[in-house]
Amino acid sequence: MSYYRSPYSPQVGLGGRITPGVKALLIANLSVFIVQVLAWNFWGMGLEGLFGLRPAAVVHGLFLWQLVTYMFLHSTGWLTHLLLNMLMLWLFGTEVEKGWGTRLFVKYYFICGIGAGITTCLFNYPFYPDVTTIGASGAIFGVMLAYGLMFPNRQILFWFIFPMRAINFVLLCAGIEMYSLLSLQDGVAHLAHLGGMLSGYLYLKRVWRLKELWDGIVWRLRRRRFRVMRPDDENYPFH
Repeated sequence: MSYYRSPYSPQVGLGGRITPGVKALLIANLSVFIVQVLAWNFWGMGLEGLFGLRPAAVVHGLFLWQLVTYMFLHSTGWLTHLLLNMLMLWLFGTEVEKGWGTRLFVKYYFICGIGAGITTCLFNYPFYPDVTTIGASGAIFGVMLAYGLMFPNRQILFWFIFPMRAINFVLLCAGIEMYSLLSLQDGVAHLAHLGGMLSGYLYLKRVWRLKELWDGIVWRLRRRRFRVMRPDDENYPFH
């Protein structure tokens, strides 16, 4: 998969008609949220303990499914958590999916989400092994990164007021998350957000495609062996 950079264009390009992959993800997240609410209100049962991401459960209990299922859970006591994530998915995801196609977009979404989960486990396990993380934000931050790389010159209204280039918006969001991670204790999984962005960046740069990476290294090593010879060179290699 590759991404492309659009030529300079000041227009705003967000949202639009919902694409199939984004639509399926919206329905899945909303459906799981409804199940969460029903399970809590009628049976007093929270799904977060089994399906939320808890580093200790992943490492010791091998609850590996949590690396996927946590993305579809949202806070039932804070409806804005779900609404903001789904809004961002629609705004940025539709344009990315139009450029890549549904299969590659959904694959990338899960790579970013799982990568965010792995990052959370790696860094939280030594200090907060029993803290549970839920939400699609890690995957969505990866989608935002892809949008910024594909359409760096598109205009985005930050806080719906200040216009800025898409790539600058992405960098600003990454900076805010980094600052918040180091200085705030607000209950938001800033590490997962950054992990989703990092996972998306590494994937787009083909770092995870080990065969292509290895072939590229071998090609560069072999290229250094070639030597341009002149006709009068006495050491011209015949074979």
